[in-house]
Amino acid sequence: MKLSPNSRLVMIGDSVTDHGRAQPAGEGLFEAVGRGWGGYVAQVDALLQATYPEHHIRVTNKGTSGNNVKNLAERWQSDVLDLKPNWLSIAIGINDVWRQFDLPRQPETWVLPDEYEATYEMLLQKTRPLLDGLVLITPYYIETNRADPMRKRMDEYGDIVKKLAARHNALCVDSQAAFDRVLAHYHPMSIAWDRIHPNHIGYMILAKAFLQAIDFNW
Repeated sequence: MKLSPNSRLVMIGDSVTDHGRAQPAGEGLFEAVGRGWGGYVAQVDALLQATYPEHHIRVTNKGTSGNNVKNLAERWQSDVLDLKPNWLSIAIGINDVWRQFDLPRQPETWVLPDEYEATYEMLLQKTRPLLDGLVLITPYYIETNRADPMRKRMDEYGDIVKKLAARHNALCVDSQAAFDRVLAHYHPMSIAWDRIHPNHIGYMILAKAFLQAIDFNW
């Protein structure tokens, strides 16, 4: 596995990462890393602790519901840099796209591709030299019709993340491809009623894709 013993892994993002985690930092007992069945951060944490107990990996959930990449930039110092992670996972972009569709008359809530890439690039430039490892998770839309306007737009933002990952020597988790493989067999509503917020199956798809990227030995 790519994570060294005693590493701290910070996982930052929006509501898909947040999943009701504890404040101010999602780590500790009970449902601190994510409520209920936990979300993908809790599943990653559970599998790391159960499979590699000798590694003592510290997982911190810093997802915040509703965030876009500009919101990440506003809290980057406190939620990433001040925590001094060895590894960082970023999953952002869903709200940057979604607001273009559910709030079409409020363009001030949108983050268009050029701003998305520039803001993300700025965060990576200041952070990548401080890390042992970086994982970028593409945004996704749980919809099989690639011509659907929101799916098509989300794929555009996913391509930006892939480009950034290559530029900054980061591992890239193609979450859309991971969902697409399962959607060949299931209707999207069986994984996420709103095509965004997954049930336990969808969260395990994300957790599995993340763990595969870091060479987790099942």
